Amino acid sequence: MSFAHALQALAVMALWGLNFVVSKWALLEFPPLFVMFIRFVLVSALIVPFFRVPREKLLPIAALSVTLGSIHFPLMFNGLRGIDAATASLAVQAQVPFSSLLAALVFKDKLGWRRATGMMAAFAGVLVIAGEPRLGNALPSLLMLLAASLAFAVASIQMKLIGSVNGFAVNGWMALMAAPQLLALSLLFEQGQMESLANATWLGWGSIVYMAVAVTIVAYGLWYPLLGRYDVNQTMPYLLTVPVFGVASGVLLMGDPVTLNLALGGLLTIGGVAVIVKRRPRTVSETVTNPT
Repeated sequence: MSFAHALQALAVMALWGLNFVVSKWALLEFPPLFVMFIRFVLVSALIVPFFRVPREKLLPIAALSVTLGSIHFPLMFNGLRGIDAATASLAVQAQVPFSSLLAALVFKDKLGWRRATGMMAAFAGVLVIAGEPRLGNALPSLLMLLAASLAFAVASIQMKLIGSVNGFAVNGWMALMAAPQLLALSLLFEQGQMESLANATWLGWGSIVYMAVAVTIVAYGLWYPLLGRYDVNQTMPYLLTVPVFGVASGVLLMGDPVTLNLALGGLLTIGGVAVIVKRRPRTVSETVTNPT
């Protein structure tokens, strides 16, 4: 990979890593499900008019929207509300070993001892992070993030089963179908939606614009050309830097502490994920919507 394209890949990872902090900022002003509703309305408005999907793909994309819109994102953003961005960016890496397990079941993809070791290391890292004393009251939030990671792993399998479809089209139409689900859930389980709209500051609205435009449109606009140009073994390793950017942005912008548990757990998790990524060609989709 050329130096310019390597910087392009790192820019994408930085956009995705920073999103953990930006999401926290949005959650300071909007209810979790409602903020995702607004985000998906914006994403669909910017993408759907310009990208169509084959009629036969609409049902699988609708199923994907349920997994992401009604399960993953509600768990993800409610969990993120109760935990710091640095810890969250590491915990959600559990999606990779979860995806590896599901791929073994769905695609009959042989695990092998190296990948199994990587999975155990990744899960062990999450357990070390969970043992952090300061997270005593935040364990329910951590469990929600892990459940969200499992749901995202299911979504990555669904994405592979959808087959060859333009990534922007999938993101846009999935957002269009997920938005009403999130609105319904928000109206059922949340309060203060209108007040949040009336009192939102530039930081709240800017955070939503960042999540919709920078994370979904700009980042994937930079990422998809690299996927088409380079082999999977050259692009996938860059995904390992997302939690690095996530932790760094949490520490620098929100003052998240870097404790011994977080450092050791993070190294175990990223190391295990690195082994899985290196040893598998089919467990994690590169085109599925970013988990945050």
